[in-house]
Parts: sequence; C-alpha cells; structure tokens
Amino acid sequence: MESRVLSRATTFGALPCHRKPSPRENAAVSFVSARLIGAVSEGGNLIWGRQLRPALLLEASPLKREILRPCLAAASSPTEGNDSAGDAKVAPLGFFDKYPAILTGFFFFMWYFLNVIFNIMNKKIYNYFPYPYFVSVVHLGVGVVYCLISWAVGLPKRAPIDSNLLKLLIPVAVCHALGHVTSNVSFAAVAVSFTHTIKALEPFFNASASQFILGQSIPLSLWLSLAPVVLGVSMASLTELSFNWTGFISAMISNISFTYRSIYSKKAMTDMDSTNLYAYISIIALLVCIPPALIVEGPQLIKYGFNDVIAKVGLVKFVSDLFWVGLFYHLYNQLATNTLERVAPLTHAVGNVLKRVFVIGFSILVFGNKISTQTGIGTAIAIAGVAIYSYIKAKIEEEKRQGKAA
Repeated sequence: MESRVLSRATTFGALPCHRKPSPRENAAVSFVSARLIGAVSEGGNLIWGRQLRPALLLEASPLKREILRPCLAAASSPTEGNDSAGDAKVAPLGFFDKYPAILTGFFFFMWYFLNVIFNIMNKKIYNYFPYPYFVSVVHLGVGVVYCLISWAVGLPKRAPIDSNLLKLLIPVAVCHALGHVTSNVSFAAVAVSFTHTIKALEPFFNASASQFILGQSIPLSLWLSLAPVVLGVSMASLTELSFNWTGFISAMISNISFTYRSIYSKKAMTDMDSTNLYAYISIIALLVCIPPALIVEGPQLIKYGFNDVIAKVGLVKFVSDLFWVGLFYHLYNQLATNTLERVAPLTHAVGNVLKRVFVIGFSILVFGNKISTQTGIGTAIAIAGVAIYSYIKAKIEEEKRQGKAA
C-alpha cells in the first residue's frame, strides 16, 4: 500500500502496565522502547482519517512485525493482571494481512474490469434500446435491490439514518441522479470514447467550483495543468465522427452535476461507512430518477418501445442484459469507493485516469469506432492533462495533511 500514516509517532511505553514484568516478559518485549511511526493507541492506525488494523501496516519491515506482536498481545490480553499475560498468543496473520498489496491490486483490477464491462454492455443495450432515462432507473434499481438484500443478510449491517443526515444526503443524491442520467443520455447519443473524453473536463469544473463557489484558492500550477485538458477535449470534439450536440451537452451537464455532488458531499461529511452511505444515496437517487423517466420516455415505451426491443432480441436477453448492466454499475461504483479507502488519494487519482484510458481503448476495440487522427491526439492530450492535474492536486493535499500532522 502506498498510503501514508498520518498520526504522530508514539512509543509502546504508553501501553498500560500495572505490575513488574517477569524476566520472561522482559525478554519478550526487549524492544519496548523502540518507536514505530504512526502507532495509535488501542492498536489502530489512522490513514486519511480512518482506522485500520495494525497488521495491514507491517508488510514493509519484518523487524516492525516482530516488535509489535508481543506488545499487541499484552495490550489486548483479557488477563492483563495475571502473571500468565506474557504467554498470550497472537493469532497468525492471514494471507491478505501479510500481503495487503495483493488485495489492493485485486480491488484495482475488479474496479477496472467491472467498469469496462459496464461501459461496453451499456452501449450495446443502447444500440437496440435507445431509452437512457429508463436504463438509468434500472441501473439504480438493481443496485438498490442489491443493497436491500445485503442489509437483510447483515453484510453489511444497516447503519441507522436520522432526519438531519437525510437532509444533507438529498442534495448529494439529486446531483448524483442528474449526473448519472445525463451521462447515459450522452452514452446513448455518441461513442463511449467521446463521452469519456468530454468527461475528462470534470477536474476543470471542480477547480472552478472550488475557486468561485467555495472561495478556495487554487494554485496557478493546477490551473496551468488544466490547459491541455481543455485543449485536448476541444481538438477531439472538432473532428469526432459521432459528434452531436445532445451527446456533448449532456456530458457537460454531467460534469457540472458531479462537481456539485462533490461540493455537497463535503458538507455531508459523516462517520457512516462508505457502503451504507452509497446505499442511501442510491435509494434517494432512484426516487429522483423515476418521475423524469415516466414523463420523458414512459409513453413511448408503452406504445412501442418494449414491443420493439422484445421483437429484436427477445424478452430473456433484454431482461438479463438490464440486470447485469445494473449489477456491474453498482459494483464498480462500490469498488471505486472501497479502493479509495485502501490507498492514498494520489494513487487513486492516477488509477482513475488509467481507468478512463482503459475504457476508451476497449470501447474503440469492441465497437470498432473510427476516430480521426486529430481526435486521437486530442484525447491523448486531454488524458495526459488530467494525469498531471491529478498528480499536482494530490501532492498539494498530501503536503497540507503532513503540515497539519507535524
């Protein structure tokens, strides 16, 4: 893991000790005066504000692992007052505790894999069923059913929500719903690669909102890094063979919506875990998306939309495609959140840029989209600009956190 521990260094001497240690115990904890960077009381470590198991942070040094094991055993032993406390045994580390990088890599792989599959399957559905409002509702609906089943079996246990938190989450969910629907309108109207190229402008809207709405000062280096993003998207748009204004404007609205979602998300900071939080946002977003879908596409679907698609591909394929695309949508979003919890923001930012590259590349290969040389160059410039912006922003945030922790 590339994440850095933010807490101050503390000594194991802080652990409670109410009796004179025996010679055997002295031998077991001979390194008790050693200092471990990032140790936190109660055997946890803070990483971007979250507490992780100590075992996850010991992969780098065998010496640290040998130092920490006896101390944790003494701290967690229920028989601390007995002479047998020094004999407490520590349960052996699991495979992923010993090699957390493997688990993190698995999260990244599944995030990319599900995202690519979702985008490809989603576009294939639009090729024979061009109703993005209805499909957006299905995406969220399948995710909500998944969440309800997960809650029913206790994986995870449902976190309670009060009226105050609900009021804070409603703006987030509304922006999430609007951004999701307009993204799908764009996916249905133009090539997947072009929509993702336009959505590369999202950092520009985030920076603008931070500067002019939240009043935060944006460094000049960040603004300069956005210049190639704007240039690249402009180049790609001018010669994109699938270009139409519906797809372009919808993708731009999606960028603005997700920018405001980020703003409202900062105001709705909560201690609730990300899985429960995303479940509640999905439920509210679903309720927001249903009325527009009924109004905009309902009459057409009832009149001929459903009949036409059943005649083309059959009822079984149609329903199964909708189910799987909805499941992939929910899982890739959930995995993106879970991955962010395991790595530093810089790593996640770079991973997000590479994800967009994978999606654009695979969509071109699968659908055989023809792109002009200028569109290809523009897309590459835009993605490179996003990578530079993400790197600079993450470094600035990391320096701020280190300054506060010092």
